Amino acid sequence: MGELASLNFTPRGSRIHIAFFGLRNAGKSTLVNAFTNSDIAIVSEVAGTTTDPVSKAMEILPLGPCTITDTAGLDDEGALGELRVEKSLAVLKTADVAVWVGEGFEKWRHYFKIPVLKYNRGESVEALKAAIAGLKLAETPPPLLEGLVSKGDTVLCVCPIDESAPKGRLILPQQQVIRECLDLGAAAVVCQPALVSAMADKYSPRLAITDSQAFGEVRRLLPYEIRLTSFSILFARQKGDLSAYREGLKAIPKLQAGDKVLIAEGCTHHRQCNDIGAVKIPKALKKLTGKELKFEFASGANFTADLADVKLVVHCGACMLTRREMLGRIGKATLAGVPIVNYGMLLALAQGVDLESAMV
Repeated sequence: MGELASLNFTPRGSRIHIAFFGLRNAGKSTLVNAFTNSDIAIVSEVAGTTTDPVSKAMEILPLGPCTITDTAGLDDEGALGELRVEKSLAVLKTADVAVWVGEGFEKWRHYFKIPVLKYNRGESVEALKAAIAGLKLAETPPPLLEGLVSKGDTVLCVCPIDESAPKGRLILPQQQVIRECLDLGAAAVVCQPALVSAMADKYSPRLAITDSQAFGEVRRLLPYEIRLTSFSILFARQKGDLSAYREGLKAIPKLQAGDKVLIAEGCTHHRQCNDIGAVKIPKALKKLTGKELKFEFASGANFTADLADVKLVVHCGACMLTRREMLGRIGKATLAGVPIVNYGMLLALAQGVDLESAMV
């Protein structure tokens, strides 16, 4: 039931992340339990009871789907305490809103670059929820299909089913695009590449969206007047920065034999025999450069801390990351002077697709 039930949840990357901070014994865990109406955090009078960030998914109306995270006290002591504080502060990389519980905020103010609401014991939890729901968040991503599709339009979604496709379901980007079509009042027509021509003739779609690995095949089969992009590029447009990725493409011809390339994904999954990150991206780079390159891989929250020797970062569309997380990764690469490019854009380039027309 757990795996099936998880399919009903809004993806982590589409949730508002709310994190609770404060000193030890300030009442963070008590507040988190009251806020979520469940016992997700252990409550005790012993200082330092919370040792690692603890998260729970929930909905707050009218804010919508959220992830709530309880953290360890920022005044924790000793070598182990320092590690706990480091983990707590790392939550700020993904949080959209912070709630500071109790006293002591001034010492830590400079760490917080996001909206911070303050709460003291005994205050109304419902009032806190209402205050969070009323916030206007700077990094709220635009809709995936904004400016591309209108009510009544038809969207052709090309979803190859091969050995890397999850059995019995569509991958998350495909699911999210279809759901957004429904929200917009548009029609989603789903097919494999072999049916592209027939579906295009029958439905005259406003837009076609393909899995990046089939870019070249779909472009050949699709009437050129129909706009074509990929699921990965759509998410790169929503979560990242297309201009930064365009600049990253310019670095590909400059790669030299032995250069290190970091291939990064926002999620963790069991890699298949023909995995896009581990197999297809390296093959595409070999085709584009003719060079033997060195590859490192990062997945989930494990985005490398050291980019000193990396010559290029190739990142997935970030469907499992928030916009703030993805922009933070782009910023980190830019600060280190490392170009960054998106999966879909690189695969389009390797398959001879006109990138200017594909980067919607």
